[in-house]
Amino acid sequence: MSTGLKWRWCHDIREIPAVAWHTLQTERTSPFLEYEWLHSLEASGCASRNTGWLPCHLLVESGGQLIAAAPLYLKSHSQGEFIFDQEWAAVAGQLGERYYPKLIGMAPFTPATGYRVLVHPDYSAAEVWPLMLAIIDRFCQDNDISVFSLLYVDLDWRAQLESDGLTPRITHNYQWHNPGYRSYEDFLSQFNANQRRNIKRERAAMEKSGIQLKIYTGEEITPRLLSLMYDFYSNTCAQFWNWSKYLNRRFFESLYPNYRQRLVLVAGERNTEILGMSFCVRKEDRLFGRYWGCREEVKFLHFNVCYYEPIALAIREGIRNFDPGAGGSHKIRRGFPATPVYSYHRFYRPRLQQVLVPYLNRVNPLMLAELENVNQNEVPFREDVLPSLSALTQE
Repeated sequence: MSTGLKWRWCHDIREIPAVAWHTLQTERTSPFLEYEWLHSLEASGCASRNTGWLPCHLLVESGGQLIAAAPLYLKSHSQGEFIFDQEWAAVAGQLGERYYPKLIGMAPFTPATGYRVLVHPDYSAAEVWPLMLAIIDRFCQDNDISVFSLLYVDLDWRAQLESDGLTPRITHNYQWHNPGYRSYEDFLSQFNANQRRNIKRERAAMEKSGIQLKIYTGEEITPRLLSLMYDFYSNTCAQFWNWSKYLNRRFFESLYPNYRQRLVLVAGERNTEILGMSFCVRKEDRLFGRYWGCREEVKFLHFNVCYYEPIALAIREGIRNFDPGAGGSHKIRRGFPATPVYSYHRFYRPRLQQVLVPYLNRVNPLMLAELENVNQNEVPFREDVLPSLSALTQE
């Protein structure tokens, strides 16, 4: 254990000076682990004790300086994670074990790969993470917590977590990958002839409906636009019974002005009226789709503002990866192959460990095989393009 380091738990990110958190961020830090995003989630009341997301951030300091942080939350349920473990909770009940509360590491309500401990550039994760994991283990054991989970883990952190003895779980989402397209036509050329025609038809439908697509970034994003985005998000949640409304208007509005440089809003407009809009987050060469909604149902509007127009932006500006958000197998036919997502878990109750660890060791290879099968048989790319998708499911 490193000497001279002190640690503490923090139950409100507002107790941490923003400038101190900023020193831990790099260009590769997930935008959803940045101070402004997490601050908005907590200050708005979306991620709080009342919603079952009690902040429980682990901080490491040296000489009064923050040198590492693990954004963590103590959960009393499994909602808003999108790595579904309700069956695990049921198994725990059958074994006579208590499953909740549990400790998780992720940005609340944000199923986007990139979670990892944040470390000051003068230190290394190899130096401070063993200390942090030992503190987490003791915290969970002392507080009778059954499970510690890290969700949507940064792929570069996987080897470290596996060497620490955490058990992986492989799920998936659908992501667009840019091998270096020079134009939108270059992207379309990857599809078979039938799907190329379909996408062109869906793109052309906007002009036929009198809709113009517009992208808002930076100073173009106003409080009014963010409030409108909340209305669209709220409408979408109301339309689907199995969608939970986790965010409030205060969250969206609080992203102005300190986070708007990360935002990309893609709107469909008719006569200057915004009919629908998607909410994306960009950092460097990565783009993430998060929310969408509309005031009027227009055929193919969703596909255009959520997929096609962000892809066009990505090609123009050299974005390498576009994660459009959770769910939706319809994304496969629009150029989003199935992509593995990794979470890591530690079970502190022996009976849970005896049941769930062997189970995960059996099903993880099956999941990878299924994803490769989906990509080879359901992604409508030309046959000579399909073999390149195998790299997405390689260990």
